[in-house]
Amino acid sequence: MSIGTTLLAVIPARGGSKGLPGKNIRPFAGLPLIAHSILFAKQCPQITRLIVSTDSPEIASVASHYGADVPFMRPPELARDDTSLWSVLRHALDAVERQDGKTYKHVLLLDPTSPAREPADIEGALDRLSKEPFADGIIGVSRPDFNPIWHCVVEQDGWMTYVFKEGMRYECRQEVPIVYQINGSLYIIWRAAFLRKQASGW
Repeated sequence: MSIGTTLLAVIPARGGSKGLPGKNIRPFAGLPLIAHSILFAKQCPQITRLIVSTDSPEIASVASHYGADVPFMRPPELARDDTSLWSVLRHALDAVERQDGKTYKHVLLLDPTSPAREPADIEGALDRLSKEPFADGIIGVSRPDFNPIWHCVVEQDGWMTYVFKEGMRYECRQEVPIVYQINGSLYIIWRAAFLRKQASGW
């Protein structure tokens, strides 16, 4: 295999959701939910190849209709409730690299349940990652509606106490450090870092 300088995008979409059955192909803003991530990816010239990893023929049909490649059906053992997402990505990467006869430089995870993205997000993330040689990858984050350091409490023996003890140190919200939440919009990781972390049990 030749060493690639390319980006493999993977949309994982299993068919056995318990919380909201069929969620990946339910209508959202006039389209099946998964279609938003597919159409987004097709607007990003940085993405070399886009695939959908699914165990569902119905999801595969919808994904193909909107222009995604479904090069394999995900094995049942990788479509259980307790299956790790990284196992799904590793399976997808191995299968596609065998099929294509080359390696990819980065792996991009696009969660179909987090469709609020813009093409500039991918460009900006890759640019930032290229300037951080010691980073394994980059993830999408956003500011939450509230700051958990300042607002979150738990009950202990009938009393309310801060989840984060340092929250007691601040007298006004302007003093509290800014926090971010992982929003699921994108995850990009260097292929080498992905394989290294998989080998160490990540």
